[in-house]
Amino acid sequence: IPGYGDSPPVEMAVTAQGRRTFLEHVLQELGMQRPVLVSPSMSGRFSLPFLLAHGDRLAGFVPIAPVGTKDYTAEQYQGVQTPTLILYGDRDTGLAPQALQNLQHLPEHRVAVLPGAGHACYLDKPEAFHQALLGFLHQLK
Repeated sequence: IPGYGDSPPVEMAVTAQGRRTFLEHVLQELGMQRPVLVSPSMSGRFSLPFLLAHGDRLAGFVPIAPVGTKDYTAEQYQGVQTPTLILYGDRDTGLAPQALQNLQHLPEHRVAVLPGAGHACYLDKPEAFHQALLGFLHQLK
């Protein structure tokens, strides 16, 4: 994610619209047609604005306790028809409950909870994570 960790900051990543545009450019440069967007934690600042504006460009969305879910209304989420797998570890008592509370307004969602996993559930329980992810991917059209 630009501007986080050791990556250099990107000026356009300052606003939600800029982050959405940045993600649009990344997908365009990669030549991706209707990808499934997997979005853990801080990447929510990029994925959520994109989802709300261009959810129809995604085959699916997999938020993993993303930040920024409270920045949008239930009505905004209800307008998104993208198939979504809300995925989190049951030991993530910080972001996961808040993200679930907001993201459950997405009409085409299902939820997968990984027992014994924390915020980085894909690192804590990789087999269960991949099983949930692959199960979701296989049911997409």
